[in-house]
Amino acid sequence: MMVNDNLSNAQVVRKTVIATEHGVVASQHKRAAQVGAAVLAAGGDAVDAAVATSFALGVVEPWMSGVTAGGCMVLWRAAEKKAHVVNYGMRSPRELDPADYPLTGDGRSSDLFPWKAVVDDRNVQGATAVAVPGVVSGMGLAHKRYGIKSWRELVKPAVQLAQEGMLCDWYSGLIAASNAKALARDPDAAAMFLDEGTWPIVGAWTGGPERRLDQRALAATLQQIAEGGPRAFYEGPVAKALVRDVRAKGGCLGVDDLASYEAEWAEPLAVPYRGGCVYAAPGLTGGPTFAQALRALEKELQPDGSGPGAKAYQAMARALDAAFRTRLENMGDHESPQAPPCTTHFSVVDRSGNMCAVTQTLLSIFGSRVVSPSTGLVLNNGIMWFDPEPGKPNSLAPNKRVLANYCPVVGVGADGRQFAIGASGGRKILGAVMQLSSFMLDHGMSLEQAFHQPRIDVSGGGQVTADQMLGPEILAALAETMPVVPARRMAFPYLFACPAGVMRAERRNMGCTEIMSPWGDAVSG
Repeated sequence: MMVNDNLSNAQVVRKTVIATEHGVVASQHKRAAQVGAAVLAAGGDAVDAAVATSFALGVVEPWMSGVTAGGCMVLWRAAEKKAHVVNYGMRSPRELDPADYPLTGDGRSSDLFPWKAVVDDRNVQGATAVAVPGVVSGMGLAHKRYGIKSWRELVKPAVQLAQEGMLCDWYSGLIAASNAKALARDPDAAAMFLDEGTWPIVGAWTGGPERRLDQRALAATLQQIAEGGPRAFYEGPVAKALVRDVRAKGGCLGVDDLASYEAEWAEPLAVPYRGGCVYAAPGLTGGPTFAQALRALEKELQPDGSGPGAKAYQAMARALDAAFRTRLENMGDHESPQAPPCTTHFSVVDRSGNMCAVTQTLLSIFGSRVVSPSTGLVLNNGIMWFDPEPGKPNSLAPNKRVLANYCPVVGVGADGRQFAIGASGGRKILGAVMQLSSFMLDHGMSLEQAFHQPRIDVSGGGQVTADQMLGPEILAALAETMPVVPARRMAFPYLFACPAGVMRAERRNMGCTEIMSPWGDAVSG
């Protein structure tokens, strides 16, 4: 059951994991991981590194997250031996009127969710799709409690990266090319990401001079946030400029929406497992579905010490299928299983053992495909999280928290090992996080082994997408459970989630990112 495509079957891709007494940041972009690791090397807390990494990612991976993103952080505090959660999910604007999103009467949405189609895709693309961002408030809340370094010191590296401009290469060109048609509809997005407003910005085929994005407006915005603190984004000149740009392009974001936004602390979902415990985010996240799947897996799977075999993969498939059936029926989440990764995740551990698992997103890749010219910010399209059809559990309404799929977790094993993991990839996230947790907790795998182990995806589509490297025996066993679609694990498109994680074992730390991610890396500091 090999995939019939053009790619080599002999090529092997691996990432090296090195244990260290220093802290580690594992991120979807190496430059952002380096920024966070430098903070750890200078004596910063894991939360300090998380703040610095978050802002840096918004510059070097601007289509996945950034200042206008939302998300969630799960923390482990070593001295307390306790987990905490910061929830900074997006909200719909107060002036939003569901009547402004009329259904076309036929067809389905063109993007991540197979909602009934809205006229002109107003809930998907353009300023009408912009929700109230939460990431700056979330970082500020975590920093206020646990940060050691000054806020300015942590945001400053992102300012410098934006002044330089994101370095364009073959991968950024591929991402831009796959979204060029949508980006070209907004003059400011086209000016930032496309050459002559039309073509992806890439270097010459055989090399040539560096090409960089012009992110000077973003640098100026980040400078104001660095100097003024988290509230400088929600109040004052930046907020007014952002609202002015959004409303000029037809959106309803208001100054009161920003001024009233507050991230919040929450109690984590604690899921006892194999003598240890895994902590996930509660509420309108992927946490409750993850918890259901992990509890079901513990009942169904009895590890025999031989590693994950056919029975293990069957058990994981059944647990995920049942959990997603519950999610689809009760929570109103109907994201397409074929949705592309459009989120970012990073994990941090410091030399004291404090950990952060952080997931944040613009929702779609490039968000609403709109850029605020005054601030240089790529705008989210969080309104798409809501079902535009009235009367549903997740129907569109004003001033309402979104239902998201992100699922950062921290885990403590019976053997004393601790980990912080998460992923990007929409509904694929939950299964990836559950499988990685199982690989480490059920089968005793190291972080490196777990990240290289082939995975499956079962996320509500009535089928198993299975890595062809699992081999014929496991693929045949999965086919007894539900229809199987063999797939290749590759850099584009991502048919599986894109995880990043850190582990602490015997006072030594390590990190790893998705092995097929060309930019992702773990960096010690």
